[in-house]
Amino acid sequence: MTAGTEIAPAKMRRLAAAAVFATTLEWFDFLIYATAAALVLGPQFFPSADPVAGTLASFATFAVGFVARPIGGIVAGHVGDRFGRKPPLVAAMLIMGLATFAVGVLPPYSSIGVWAPILLVVARLVQGLGVGAQWGGAALLLVEHAPERHRGYYGSLVQTGAVAGAVLGNLFFLILTATMAPAAFDAWGWRIPFLSGLLLIGIGVYVQLKIEDTPVFHELRERSAAAAREAGLRKAPLVTAVRHHGLAIVQAAGAFFVVNAVFYILISGILGYATTEVGMSRTSILVCVMVAGLSQLVTMPFFGALTDRMGSRKKLYLIGCVSMAVFAFPLFWLIDTGSVPLVLLALLVAFTIHATMYGPQATLYAEMFPADVRFSGASLGYQVASVLAGGLAPFIMTALLATTGASWSVAVYIIACAAVTFVAVASIRERFRRDLYEVSEPERAPVSR
Repeated sequence: MTAGTEIAPAKMRRLAAAAVFATTLEWFDFLIYATAAALVLGPQFFPSADPVAGTLASFATFAVGFVARPIGGIVAGHVGDRFGRKPPLVAAMLIMGLATFAVGVLPPYSSIGVWAPILLVVARLVQGLGVGAQWGGAALLLVEHAPERHRGYYGSLVQTGAVAGAVLGNLFFLILTATMAPAAFDAWGWRIPFLSGLLLIGIGVYVQLKIEDTPVFHELRERSAAAAREAGLRKAPLVTAVRHHGLAIVQAAGAFFVVNAVFYILISGILGYATTEVGMSRTSILVCVMVAGLSQLVTMPFFGALTDRMGSRKKLYLIGCVSMAVFAFPLFWLIDTGSVPLVLLALLVAFTIHATMYGPQATLYAEMFPADVRFSGASLGYQVASVLAGGLAPFIMTALLATTGASWSVAVYIIACAAVTFVAVASIRERFRRDLYEVSEPERAPVSR
């Protein structure tokens, strides 16, 4: 984006605030399930004499939401590349809000039997569709509006929404567990955060009415019919993305592996592990996760802005990947102590390392793909990895702990994910500060602006 097309700073700030707020609520709705799965959903929907089996079942349902994410990403990518970055974002918020509210009013197994877990799976699938559609729209809405020299910083703000949503969810559950009797919380208190999902409908309406689509998409849409046929609004952007940018999609998926796996281990898997294996109280571990997660509201914009000054997103990403592998064993050594200060230290370090990758990720992805297939390519890479890495991470962690009885197995799992990410990122041909108006080869048409 050239200087002549930059939007006013005040307008950019309003746009950033709206995008971050919408993303925060979207991820709050999606991630409160992770906290509930670790704390209460097992006995509510999957009653079993074996607590581990109930937890595994609730985490398996958690993973189901990730199975739907690539479908949401594919549909949103097509719509976003054909009709604008904003429509799929608005639709995602409406879908997520309704699905989350549905979980909050769903009767337990004791009331409707097997229909309870079936309907829970359906609601979780719909949530997956919503969050799968959301990320690409929010990321491109900011990155394609952002001034070129601050692209890394503004891209990182989208990522803070996921963290803020997770922290907000943990805070909600922390307040409930601290102020309610355990029996009341287990019976109905856990439903309160899910009922707040209706807030997203109001945010969706606001974004639809108040936020403009990106200048990159406006330019694609305003080209003549002939130019559009050659280089603009493709009828099948996903096909073009896979055919001409398949390697970049695979690289994007691999880049997200350790980032997504560790994120869900930290915000969800650790909750179950610390309470059942280490013996920490719900309140103590929720506070540790919440405080450590809050640090990313500072570290992710810092690292995103740092890549603007470094002249590379890739270098910092690789540093973070190696650091995460090195810290995998110390992370669990500290958590296994059960000491609140040491557990907090472990999580602070882990979240900071995580931020070195997650902060610049949205901008790295946007610069990997040309304008006409950017939504499709970035969303598909992101959401495929979310299934293979993030959605299965708490389930794999619980299964490893049940099989080995020791946390070293989870540390090895983190190192394996880091190896996948390192290979993927190292192979990326970085396009730092790429002209975001560029379209796919060989159909590129000249752009005047």
